[in-house]
Amino acid sequence: MVALRILDNDASMTRIARVTSTLSQSILGWRMDGEPHLIVILEDDSGLRSAIERLFRLSGFKTRSFRSAEELGAADCASSARCLIVDVQLPGTSGPAFYGTLQLPRPPAVFITAYDEPATRRPVEGSGVHALLTKPFLGAALLGAVNEAMQGGD
Repeated sequence: MVALRILDNDASMTRIARVTSTLSQSILGWRMDGEPHLIVILEDDSGLRSAIERLFRLSGFKTRSFRSAEELGAADCASSARCLIVDVQLPGTSGPAFYGTLQLPRPPAVFITAYDEPATRRPVEGSGVHALLTKPFLGAALLGAVNEAMQGGD
């Protein structure tokens, strides 16, 4: 598991997405049948959720996002995703609890949190996810964590 504490801003996220677009499309952003991989985002902060969606769309991925685990379609969509980006502290069901409800084999997941403390890390570490990023983080760090999770996960 990777734990990062980095800074972010919208302009750098857009530049990073443009630079990595070709790489992700040619290697990881696209399936063998020519369709883009689906990244599912569960994040209750609408601004961050939109920024993450924009980053991954600019990088050649298809995205779906939800503000909570209980939102209609979240579980079905998450089960068919290539990778998940999940906030640890969601309203209602927590991110790790939601991930634990998905049927095996689960897609790889990258968790994000504003609270980097043992009480937050324990349930995430126990769920077998690839990475835990601490907000704020660079878009490049999130793209890298998702790409690593997709390469090693399934």
